[in-house]
Amino acid sequence: MPPSPPPANTPAQIFRIFLRLGLTSFGGPVAHLGYYRAEFVTRRGWFSEAQYADLVALAQFLPGPASSQVGMTVGLLRGGWLGLLAAWLAFTGPSAALMFAFALGLSRGGDVSGAGWLLGLKVAAVAVVAQAVAGMWGSLVVADGKAGQIKAGLAFGAAALALIWPGAAAQVLALLLAGVVGWRFLAATGATQAGQALRLPLTRRRGTLLLALCAALLVLLPLLSSLGPAWALAATVYRAGALVFGGGHVVLPLLQAGLVPTFLSAETFVAGYGAANAVPGPLFTFASYLGAAQTVLPAWVGALIATVFIFLPGALLMVGALPFWAALSARPAARAALTGINAGVVGLLMAALYDPLFTSAITGPRPLALALLAYAALTAARLPAWVVVGGCAVVGTAAL
Repeated sequence: MPPSPPPANTPAQIFRIFLRLGLTSFGGPVAHLGYYRAEFVTRRGWFSEAQYADLVALAQFLPGPASSQVGMTVGLLRGGWLGLLAAWLAFTGPSAALMFAFALGLSRGGDVSGAGWLLGLKVAAVAVVAQAVAGMWGSLVVADGKAGQIKAGLAFGAAALALIWPGAAAQVLALLLAGVVGWRFLAATGATQAGQALRLPLTRRRGTLLLALCAALLVLLPLLSSLGPAWALAATVYRAGALVFGGGHVVLPLLQAGLVPTFLSAETFVAGYGAANAVPGPLFTFASYLGAAQTVLPAWVGALIATVFIFLPGALLMVGALPFWAALSARPAARAALTGINAGVVGLLMAALYDPLFTSAITGPRPLALALLAYAALTAARLPAWVVVGGCAVVGTAAL
């Protein structure tokens, strides 16, 4: 029988943990998921590998920023609604504040794309995600006999599909195929991960209301756009957050189409993209920059509206779908499908470990050596991820 979960956490505790993650989590959504796993599965034991993979799989199926959706769900499950708010504020706040400052012209750092410290942080992300892939492979893929062969095939197949056909559509297709294969072939092997049921602070009725609210806002906000620029800005960023699959980079065309040239120039739009890639936390805080840089509303009003409404649809979708996902995954046939999906999630992480993380960070022998040392520090020395990330930044400044 699985061990009982640790007692729930206060919003203040959740805020402190996510604030540290928000200050140190460079590398994009895939790296964020690796940091989360190191913190909440390996270090704190809040979730089993199967439970965590279930949350990641649900986020992959839904529109919105996957890492932020997983983070908010962790906050919800550990600290209720205030825990969700604390997790989102703490993880998003540092990035949003930096992007707001950049929009106001407070940043004078120039182009930092080639800075050693930034390369060191990218190398750290490679090591963190490699640790996550290795750990999840051991828990979710490795098994004796036929089941292990099937799950390994699903993981490698998902990775190959994601590498050959980049984009969110390939990821969703890979998980759907993995689910079908798992449902068809894994139930009879006895290799499905039953796991411990998550304790949800909401019912399916409330979940339905949240999903209905998400859909209603998608219809109502454009109708309210004629009332003023604040409503028009909210409608634009909400639509972008609600309709985009694949995370931060994919949201850019929707934001550009809705905001340029009505709210800001194309040059201003492009200027903030480099900064968004050089700060920790979610890339969706690019909307914070856009809200502050627009010339129609006061900067702080625009930044607040854009930041809230870009994340709101993803939160409503993730939390609203959670009770249905939990109920579905409890059924034996669905559990077999989810076991296959979890193997597919590992494959998608494998693909992302190569591209974009490895290809952008490992530019020569020195970054590779640093990545190997960082991986050893995480696995053999069992140092916390935030210590390794900080160390890589320091080494990167001096030697890369």
